[in-house]
Amino acid sequence: MDISSSSKLQLSDPATPLDKRRDDGEYESSRFSKDVLENSIIDPVLSRKMELVNAAIDKIGMTPFQWRLFALNGFGYAVDSVSQILPSVFQFEQDLLYQLLVSLQSIAQSAVVAEYGSPNAQLASIPLASQIGLLVGAAFWGLSADIIGRRFAFNASLFLAAFFVIIAGAMPGYIPFATLVALYSSAVGGNYILDATNLLEFVPNGYSWLVTLLSIWWAVGYTVAGLLAWAFMSNFSCPVDSTASPCLRSENMGWRYLHFTGGGLVLLLSILRLLAVRMVQTPKWLISQNRDEEAIKFLNSLSTKYDRPFDLTLEDLRQEGDVRDTEMSVWSYPRLKEHFSGLIQTRKLAWSYTVILLNWLVIGTVSPLYYVFLPYYLAYRGQDGGPSSNYITWRNYAINQVSGLLGPILAAILVESRFFGRRGTLALGAFLTMVLQFGYTQIQTPAQNLGVSAAISAASNLYYGTIYAYTPEILPSAHRATGYALCVVLNRIGGIIGVLVGSYTNVETTAPLFVCAALFALLIFLALLLPFETRGKRTQ
Repeated sequence: MDISSSSKLQLSDPATPLDKRRDDGEYESSRFSKDVLENSIIDPVLSRKMELVNAAIDKIGMTPFQWRLFALNGFGYAVDSVSQILPSVFQFEQDLLYQLLVSLQSIAQSAVVAEYGSPNAQLASIPLASQIGLLVGAAFWGLSADIIGRRFAFNASLFLAAFFVIIAGAMPGYIPFATLVALYSSAVGGNYILDATNLLEFVPNGYSWLVTLLSIWWAVGYTVAGLLAWAFMSNFSCPVDSTASPCLRSENMGWRYLHFTGGGLVLLLSILRLLAVRMVQTPKWLISQNRDEEAIKFLNSLSTKYDRPFDLTLEDLRQEGDVRDTEMSVWSYPRLKEHFSGLIQTRKLAWSYTVILLNWLVIGTVSPLYYVFLPYYLAYRGQDGGPSSNYITWRNYAINQVSGLLGPILAAILVESRFFGRRGTLALGAFLTMVLQFGYTQIQTPAQNLGVSAAISAASNLYYGTIYAYTPEILPSAHRATGYALCVVLNRIGGIIGVLVGSYTNVETTAPLFVCAALFALLIFLALLLPFETRGKRTQ
């Protein structure tokens, strides 16, 4: 198709019309642009171009390219979750990732401490290293994506993660391992920022629920790691009573095998990313940089390859004018500053962003208090209700992660329902998790332990799956990665706070569960305070 053709694009979705030109030459904003993202107020030219590109993507529709992107972006979610589990099996009591619900009878504690010792008897150094690495990764990958584009992080992050994970499995001591944990956490720290942003900016209107479903890959990552841990940790770890004798390296290879296997899997996924899809910059990012010709070239090639209708032209975009400030370098101070100020340029946008930041801070704090520490609590309550073993503990952990797969699936359905929508699904997920965690404090038997914890895994993933997808939907496209990165940075700060509190607090009681439940109660109100409901509306 000749991209210089002057034929005009017709909107495929009458519910979200293009901005209308008034008699005085000004533009009258569409309902979506004004009421949801307000881009027409922030930058009218960018808003009009976004409408044109959105309409073009809608007309092309869902192609195999977007479906492959759903799977390949999901790898980033899965690897991010695996990266948070791997350090947890390295030190299964005082130094497990996000250590709080510590059990003195936890399986690998005595084995790992006997093998390497711990530099600090109280400070949870491994989870602290992981949280710091995740924070650095979120800041680097997320903030750079609005400046240099989304493609670099998509192609590079998994390779770096695989490299550091494999090396981590060969580390000969506590401190070297902690260092590698920080490095591979940095490599994947911003993955789901870019994965959600990429997918959202490629899919047509009506398919944004896929961004919610994308979080099922997060649960898949936990499930795969949980199943591998069940296999390796139950068969290649020091016995539960290893305090009676030294724990030798030859008897404690489980965490090493898990790192080698996990790193190899990540390497395979990173190769698939390069072979299965040729990642390009998203059309919405390109037009935000005034690179209209590249955006048209990609959309035209997509429509030609899959024989889809397409009649947007370069002339259509250029006649709208130039996006503000794009004549300056992407590294210039005004443009860098705009990525931050653009998140709060209107009162409604500023309120929305403040509330979503608070959501991320709270979930960053609550996650270390319970979610990743689930195997510890299982082991701890197992001592009250029956005999424990490596096999039973890691079997229960794997069952919990499989149960967690239900959360994102249910979330993808509810976010598109008229009654719940995005905000209602967030509130429901937080409410169910709160109720179940209050109930968890009353369990008496191993069976109750497993059943309630599995339900919590599903309910919390209902919330997490929705917040991961909702966040990029309410952010302006030109500053979407920056805004999401700041959310995740605040989330990691909350995680560091949780780790530090857990390191110096008695966690051998049910008190942390009451704190978790209270924080999820707070999340209910924070979800309902969000001003934007994006169900049925196109994101820009």
